[in-house]
Amino acid sequence: MRPTFRTLPIAVIGGGFSGMMAAEQLLRALPPDRAVVLCERGHPFGLGLAYSTPNPDHLLNLRATQMSADPEQPGAFSDWLVRAELDPTERLGLRETEAGTFASRGLYGRYLSERWTRLAEAAGDRLVADRAAIVDVEPVPEGFVLHGEGVSPRRVAGLVLAMGNLPGPAITPSRHRLDPWRPEAFGALYPGRDVLVVGTGLTMMDSVAALRREGFAGRVVAVSRRGLLPKPHAAVPVGRRPDFSPEIRFTPEIRASARRLFAAVRREVAAAREAGADWRGVIDALRPITDSLWTGLPRAEQARILRHVRPYWDVHRHRTAPPAAEAIADEIRRGSLVVRAARILAIDDAPDRALVTIRPRGTDDRERIEAQGILDATGFSRLAETGDPLIRNLLARGLVRPGPFGLGIAAGPDGRVAGQPTDAPVWAFGPMLRGVIWECIAVPDIRDAARPLARAVADRLGDRLAA
Repeated sequence: MRPTFRTLPIAVIGGGFSGMMAAEQLLRALPPDRAVVLCERGHPFGLGLAYSTPNPDHLLNLRATQMSADPEQPGAFSDWLVRAELDPTERLGLRETEAGTFASRGLYGRYLSERWTRLAEAAGDRLVADRAAIVDVEPVPEGFVLHGEGVSPRRVAGLVLAMGNLPGPAITPSRHRLDPWRPEAFGALYPGRDVLVVGTGLTMMDSVAALRREGFAGRVVAVSRRGLLPKPHAAVPVGRRPDFSPEIRFTPEIRASARRLFAAVRREVAAAREAGADWRGVIDALRPITDSLWTGLPRAEQARILRHVRPYWDVHRHRTAPPAAEAIADEIRRGSLVVRAARILAIDDAPDRALVTIRPRGTDDRERIEAQGILDATGFSRLAETGDPLIRNLLARGLVRPGPFGLGIAAGPDGRVAGQPTDAPVWAFGPMLRGVIWECIAVPDIRDAARPLARAVADRLGDRLAA
């Protein structure tokens, strides 16, 4: 029997953490005759790129106590670490610090894999794990047809785009580029020649850890426009931590100005310091209202934040595990890692190296770096610049359009994609909502947002919510 709209499945594109959280909550919210198809082309379900790494030095950026995948059991991951039987290699990825316990991303991937297995077994036929690489979506009456590489088309009633962090545009093309997430090539690098990393954030730190794990002993040069490094977590002392829940500290005049807003934040940090507390407590206390502060700013003020404030905010908000920060600090002390605040002007290939011209920040000087390999650690960029074939086709069909400032996908507060030329519903979820909301990339943000997303999908389809 041909399926009707009432029984067509919902497709979730992207089987990493965002996709698994979306699928799990959709299965709870939708009626039993509505299946969920989870499409993932390259990685184990639930893991994505982030949690597929076996390197024990690739540590989570949050404490284990913050990494539960279950919104109803905040301590689920910490409890799992206590119960799990870890082999010696896995134990290398478990670090106890004064700031808390930090685990490797590979360990977290094992935790997610076990959760995925339980989810798939409980869901049975209602959860379809599809290994297809979806490259196009065709609107049809009452839904869409998914087109993948080497698979038959699949008809669905709606679409959730949960692809996580899409790769950004390639830096200036060079045949000496190396993939930070394919470290098998690092062992062939010569220790007497530099390796260049473009970017100085969390991905740079992972890249250096991967280079060392694979045996590269040479110098690494990391370049970004400001040369900022992520701040480490610390044991936040008990003491003054502002309560922003009533938002009384942010008057309408403050909320309308990026300059006044961050001046207010700096005053709170200064007050915390005077009280013997830590700036981290102030930044963390802002998290529940960050999205409302962002969406309440005029567009010109949002642009100012992206242009002038965001790099500084990111290194304070998205902090790193203390052991990872200590490893980078040690590299810098020894001179085996050089961090430069500079702009890349040109990359010219020679037969055995790339000749990279940079302009150091605050000068008109030109310098040259000779690198045997270049790792792009700049991360996600503007939506229209990605080479992802599905996004390119969705843009061409008008099914999605770039969100504010070109970041992520334009959508409403519930994730429903804006400006669709069809009545069939499409939602964006997780990092695909960059620009629309501010806090959408960390595990707690994604985990907590999955249930409202599922309810919005069920409401739009006219399906009765699960109890």
